[in-house]
Amino acid sequence: MDSSQGTSACAEEQQRIEILNSHNEKLVGLLHETGSTEVVVLCHGFRSNKNDAVMKSVAAAIEKEGISAFRFDFSGNGESEGSFYFGNYNHEADDLRSVIQHFSNMNRVVPVILGHSKGGDVVLLYASKYHDISNVINLSGRYDLKRGIGERLGEDFLDRLEQQGFFDVKDGRSVYRVTADTIMERLNTDMHEACLKIDKDCRVLTVHGSEDEIEMPGSLLISYRTTSWKLWKEQIIVIPNIKVSWYQPLSSS
Repeated sequence: MDSSQGTSACAEEQQRIEILNSHNEKLVGLLHETGSTEVVVLCHGFRSNKNDAVMKSVAAAIEKEGISAFRFDFSGNGESEGSFYFGNYNHEADDLRSVIQHFSNMNRVVPVILGHSKGGDVVLLYASKYHDISNVINLSGRYDLKRGIGERLGEDFLDRLEQQGFFDVKDGRSVYRVTADTIMERLNTDMHEACLKIDKDCRVLTVHGSEDEIEMPGSLLISYRTTSWKLWKEQIIVIPNIKVSWYQPLSSS
């Protein structure tokens, strides 16, 4: 990426931008403007938003290189319009599509999309659906979306859905609804098959911490390297003694 048009230090300002998605919902984001033609788009994780510590830290690091960065709220999250849904991976990939098209219409270039946790899956799905991105960074995205549902919702989640079609989950001070449709969307989202559809010219970087709980790095790397990930230019980095899923270094004690 050429950052020669950007500043060499911190960005000049952060601009609030509102973008309509394909469902006529307003997406709200912050552009770390450096004056560069290129804009790196950052995607947050589950039940998170653009002000997550990871999003802010990555955006700050990018603008120090003189490159503009845009962090935004998916629909139903943060300040963006729309309802929150469990799963919703493809809807969020379409949100990302609207963001990239917005900057393209402004004669800006999006050379990289970066996603953290659930956002890591979203950027990979985006690349599998829309072949207009050349670099993807996945920070601690889940490889097997069938895993982790019971831990979050309770192992009897399918029985509860069969009985009444939905149930509500209390998450801190808020409550969100889980429906059979949203569960099935996640269960039917196969990251292996999706990754097989990514252009071989697209470069993919996957980053995990050795202590991540979302995916066990050993089995994760076996899955990546023996299936879809060997098909294009890719790099996998495992950072020792850190949880990338929470961006929290472990105590050395």
